[in-house]
Amino acid sequence: MADRTKILMIDDEEDLTYFVRMNLEKTGKFTVFTATRGSEGIKLAKSEKPDLILLDLVMPEMDGGQVAAQLLANASTKNIPIIFLTALAQKEQVEADEGKIGGRDYIAKPVTTEELIARIESVLAK
Repeated sequence: MADRTKILMIDDEEDLTYFVRMNLEKTGKFTVFTATRGSEGIKLAKSEKPDLILLDLVMPEMDGGQVAAQLLANASTKNIPIIFLTALAQKEQVEADEGKIGGRDYIAKPVTTEELIARIESVLAK
């Protein structure tokens, strides 16, 4: 079996992280790690070295922009592509911030599993 793509999802919505993990892993293409807090996600990114990070922008404690900034500042995580997931941010604001905070793409919630897989594969192909 080919190696699975390692995905780290950082989102404070536990039900959503469970749903995404289950649906991505059942394809056989992905291994998904999840964190519900930014600080936990940063630790997992450093220890697991994911191929890609799905990152919610609006979270308590530390928002997605702060998480992305810390990941970009760390030599071991700075090159991991980030796809921002959010239901609350305006698309124009996310697009304006992407270059500053390291995003490679933006997906508005809710998102289908098929759309998420297509976006992940597109970002990883770049």
